[in-house]
Amino acid sequence: MRFNRLRKTATGVGNLTSLKIELEKQSLLIGQMLTQSVKHKKHVVNLGEVEFKVFSQWGDDGIIQWLANNLEFPHKTFIEFGVANYRESNTRFLMMNNNWSGLVMDGSEANIAQVIHSEYFWQYELQAKAHFITKDNINSLVQSAGFDEEVGILHIDLDGNDYWIWKELNVIRPIVVILEYNSVFGIDRAITVPYVEAFERQSAHYTCLYAGASLRALDDLSKQKGYRFIGSNSAGNNAYFVRQDKLTADVKEAVLEQGYVHSRFRESRNNDGSLSYLAGEKRLEALKGLPVTNVNTGLIEPL
Repeated sequence: MRFNRLRKTATGVGNLTSLKIELEKQSLLIGQMLTQSVKHKKHVVNLGEVEFKVFSQWGDDGIIQWLANNLEFPHKTFIEFGVANYRESNTRFLMMNNNWSGLVMDGSEANIAQVIHSEYFWQYELQAKAHFITKDNINSLVQSAGFDEEVGILHIDLDGNDYWIWKELNVIRPIVVILEYNSVFGIDRAITVPYVEAFERQSAHYTCLYAGASLRALDDLSKQKGYRFIGSNSAGNNAYFVRQDKLTADVKEAVLEQGYVHSRFRESRNNDGSLSYLAGEKRLEALKGLPVTNVNTGLIEPL
């Protein structure tokens, strides 16, 4: 009887895995059709016009497909930080639909183990590494991937030291950089959380809203590095920057204030870890007085 129960359990798990793979195949087919509808789109006023979702959390798959078909990429490579188990990520559709090669990293060994044991890992040229990224190791970690310095797309989504890691990274010159920004910090101030090597937003503040940098801070830094802001996704958490020498008549610089999107998703937490669903200015009120670094002056200021 026990053997039969185990066999039934194994069969059930196998059926779920097969179902998941089949559903992903269907998602890929739909994504391929959606790609055809956006890849040659001209006169895009805001990036929301080309959004669709396959594996991305929001509509970033569509934006990335539009960019992949409207910019020149000598090397079809990507790097994405903070991917969790890579099931929901911004570069997986690019890898599976366009056959790009990439490097993904996450601080959790369990998450990376899931990537390595996934059904798609052997099918594509994907490197997956478990590392907690810091200013001291970022350049060596990226170099170890062996990519040409002109990486196609870089996506930084660390929920914390994003500004500081982008500032430190100097061994590659990506064509497109996707940077997660904290919409709660607003558009007026160029600020970021101070650098703390072991920063984790869950422990930094109970709301989980105290993390990352404002869009203006990321824009200032990206301009210094030779990049220009082209817009944000409609969720208001990912900003897109293109290296200035790669801009075209269709992929062009956007005005920061017009490209900024005020996020509406409600991910704030209570002290016990449950969702509190704070919205609008109430999110900023919950963080009032916490220290932030003004990236223009280098001084610590209250939020």
